Amino acid sequence: MLAWLRHSKIAMWGLTIIRLYLGFAWAKDGFEKLTGPKPFDASGLIMGAIKNPVTAPGGAKAFPLYDWFLTTFTNNGHSTAAFSFLVSWGELLVGLGLIFGTLTLAAAFFALVMNFSYLGAGVVSVNPTYIILGGLLLISGFNSGKIGLDRWVTPFLRSKMPFLNNDISVK
Repeated sequence: MLAWLRHSKIAMWGLTIIRLYLGFAWAKDGFEKLTGPKPFDASGLIMGAIKNPVTAPGGAKAFPLYDWFLTTFTNNGHSTAAFSFLVSWGELLVGLGLIFGTLTLAAAFFALVMNFSYLGAGVVSVNPTYIILGGLLLISGFNSGKIGLDRWVTPFLRSKMPFLNNDISVK
């Protein structure tokens, strides 16, 4: 299955459809956050996650490390400007990267980081679906960006930075 995802032309077209779907969803959300009538503010989400952490059956915190991270890096929810900036621009840039097929693997990785962050904060919404689709893009490697600018960007970057020539061989 992995070899098919990484080398098949049929998979390449299917991955392009998935990439475009996710790209437009991320770009739309990021664009709305950046151009909305009020600037996007992540403090409500962060305060909710700090005050009401996700709990596992039995009452224990489900994501104690994520709860610690949010509490520590937002000064107990009082300093959320950096997160608001990162979420808005991160969603837009991930979306554009996926739409244009530029640095597709990096965009898919950071999309997954945001999806897992939202899940850690207790927001389920479309995140499980996006995780599955983003994971498919990520494990498909270069094939997920072949119909896009990665067709030219990736070989150029690999010629300038040899450490990027370390593809996993799939048999």
